[in-house]
Amino acid sequence: MNNDFKQPTVTPGMTRLYVRVPLDRVGVLIGEKGSVLRELEKRMNVRVVVDGRDGTVVIEPLSPATPVYNMLKTRDFIRAIAAGFSPERAWRLLEEDQILVLIDLKEVIGDSPNHLMRIKGRIIGEGGKARKNIESMTGTYINVYDDIVAIIGDYESAQVAREAIEMLIQGRQHSTVYKYLDKVMREVKRRKMSNLWLKEFKP
Repeated sequence: MNNDFKQPTVTPGMTRLYVRVPLDRVGVLIGEKGSVLRELEKRMNVRVVVDGRDGTVVIEPLSPATPVYNMLKTRDFIRAIAAGFSPERAWRLLEEDQILVLIDLKEVIGDSPNHLMRIKGRIIGEGGKARKNIESMTGTYINVYDDIVAIIGDYESAQVAREAIEMLIQGRQHSTVYKYLDKVMREVKRRKMSNLWLKEFKP
């Protein structure tokens, strides 16, 4: 991440980000006795206010020294909770190279309840097998909540996982998707190793 992007450019009380969280996820975001919110605020140097009546969440900087980057990462964390992730998994988003990808199934395939149920079944798989296989092969976290599919991972791996899920939505066989993932992730890992080698041995 470019360090210039992390320079403080926010003003407490003026800069705000807003997120809407489903009411049944508000308790998860807050945590037992406020534990999750307190940790989030401490780690990101932000103030988070949750309206338990409608699920509106307001993110503000605690000081002019709070980077915009921290506020955006805080928003990603909250969006992940809203999309059904546990805090334990969502904390991963605070790492510099991690992103959140959201797929709204209704936008992709329409709002037919039967079709949505069938597609979600394909993505999750029997006993969660398909979802777990894609997670394992890409090193990502994947969650299906309501009609949203959410992915947490580094940029390249998260995009590969998204492509795999889109293939399942399009009706491709699970075996075809797994073969695709095996091939693409081998290339991704090879490229990462090459980049690491170049960084370590660059004169």
